[in-house]
Amino acid sequence: MDGRVAQGRPGPGANPIVRAWDSWLTPTNVGFALVLVAIVVYWASGTERAYNHFVWQAAAFLQGRAAIDYPVGPSAGSPGNAWFQDVLPLYDASGKLSGRGLLPFPPLPAVVLMPFVAIFGLGFDERIVSVAGGAIDVVLAYWVLGRLPVGPRVRLLTTLFFGFGTVLWYAAQLGTTWFLAHVIALSALLAAVGLTLELDPRAADDEPGHAQGDTWWRGALRDLHDPLHLLDRRQFLAGLLFGLACTARLTIVFGAPFFMLVGGGGSWLRRSVSAGLGALIPVGGLLLYNLVSTGHLLHPGYDYMYRLESVGYPGLNYHPDWSIEDLRYIPQNLKILFLSLPAFFPDAIPSSVGSGHALCVDPAIGRGLFEPACPIALPRDVGMSIIATSPAFLLLIPAARDYGRTRLVTGAALAAFVIAVINLMHFSQGWVQFGYRFSNDYVVFLLLLVGLGMARVAQRRRGLALAVTLVAASIAINFWGTWWGMKLGW
Repeated sequence: MDGRVAQGRPGPGANPIVRAWDSWLTPTNVGFALVLVAIVVYWASGTERAYNHFVWQAAAFLQGRAAIDYPVGPSAGSPGNAWFQDVLPLYDASGKLSGRGLLPFPPLPAVVLMPFVAIFGLGFDERIVSVAGGAIDVVLAYWVLGRLPVGPRVRLLTTLFFGFGTVLWYAAQLGTTWFLAHVIALSALLAAVGLTLELDPRAADDEPGHAQGDTWWRGALRDLHDPLHLLDRRQFLAGLLFGLACTARLTIVFGAPFFMLVGGGGSWLRRSVSAGLGALIPVGGLLLYNLVSTGHLLHPGYDYMYRLESVGYPGLNYHPDWSIEDLRYIPQNLKILFLSLPAFFPDAIPSSVGSGHALCVDPAIGRGLFEPACPIALPRDVGMSIIATSPAFLLLIPAARDYGRTRLVTGAALAAFVIAVINLMHFSQGWVQFGYRFSNDYVVFLLLLVGLGMARVAQRRRGLALAVTLVAASIAINFWGTWWGMKLGW
């Protein structure tokens, strides 16, 4: 049963206050409210940071080149960029620094910043774009969840979880280079996923490989008889948006299984071809950009960074003799993803590269959650368990039971799993951070499962109360982590 029907508006005999509240809770009004709340919360909970690689990249693009000016010393009103680490320095023919460097990061965030840098210059605070982008992500999530068979309460509660109970909050309020990339990528990915759901209202019911009564092979064979029929223009657009997200966070490309199983086109083959051709345009453009700017399809700056960090930060347990993406990194990174907990009753600031100043040296100061001199618990900069920081992710478990039974659940679960595995193979897991920022790469797919799972839980006695409790706990934890991240200067 469609939850949007099952949880319809109250009848004329309902309490007048309930009727008035329900009449105000239109999707448009809720969307505007979510944007305003997100902007206020994200902006108020952060401060300007100096890691603004994309501002420098935008300035270089405006001058018609890929290389940024580097290293640049501090000047009036600007700290410069000489202290940046994630830059591949360029040398001239004589072996001397050329005064230029290449950033390895996919360029979409810099492209978004170009008009702002053109007006305000290198002093532009990219956190403005990050906060606005985060608010857009929240309202897009609300729109996406409205395409699922869930009721209005579940839709709103799941959106609140996404916006304030996951590490999107930390990323959006911070807005530094790595976190801005997540915020920008999420906007494009949410738009792509929302469009596919709009095109495919039966995705939550059809079995994988089935569409409109066809078996997986029958529909594909029919499409092969008419190759011109393989392109669905709307699914092509969804693929284009998906590919655009990859030009901010490349690992999102491994979420392709979702667009093979869900979307317009009818058969899995037509969906795959249409979305694949759309995604090929921006992803191919990214590869061409790398080739023209570096001579390589994959940016050599990543390998340069790996060599520096694997030697420079022994406390992070990197292995210079391993590959930058290596299966041997999975066990230690799984511990961060699921088992890393806060440091409880710490005597010093916990750090993966050495302890900071001592804590609780004054016996007159009692411990507190927000007591800088003597905290009860502190987040770990290397990352923390996705369940410990966002316990409402547990609500996806009821929906996961439909894996292999419906295209929507199977596609979302596959996409999240494959992206997660690729990220776990990476030498770094997002340090320095609160929570686990790489989860932003696949949180959209998990969000679909959370919404579906929450709808099932809400049908049980006291189920909605359980969902509210888990979401409230997630929001409280992310408030705590974001507060400490700002306090510790992360």
